[in-house]
Amino acid sequence: MRKQILKYIEKNSKVDLSELAVLLGSDIVTVANEIAEMEKEKIICGYHTLIDWEKAGEDKVTALIEVRVTPQRNQGFDRIAERIYNYPEVTSVYLISGSYDLLVTLESKTLLEVSQFVADKLSPIEAVISTATHFILKKYKDHGTVLVKKAESERMPVTL
Repeated sequence: MRKQILKYIEKNSKVDLSELAVLLGSDIVTVANEIAEMEKEKIICGYHTLIDWEKAGEDKVTALIEVRVTPQRNQGFDRIAERIYNYPEVTSVYLISGSYDLLVTLESKTLLEVSQFVADKLSPIEAVISTATHFILKKYKDHGTVLVKKAESERMPVTL
């Protein structure tokens, strides 16, 4: 039952528990207890709402920053990643494969603020070898949700 609950609430965390219980063929108390237990065990780490800030009239700049670092003895990348993810503007940090070691996502109000973050906070870290910053220009799909409306055809339908 846990995996079914997780799959469902991953797509719709605002689900009504009685509705979920019916879908799973269970009762509301059992479902609520399972969710509470998974929250306690940190299987469920939090609940998020996906917002299209552009439609909400809020200007935000999202940047993906690739960071190449020298891993620290006995700690690998963990300590450096922790230092980076503790900055409030950082929304995510991933250890990745390829030419770079970490992928840092951050949101800011302007391109200049992102540049200042890289120059003033990332680059001075002794273990950081190099960075590459990429700006998200348009989001088409985010967290499994399509954000763009499909364009309707401008052609007039013709029947014979």
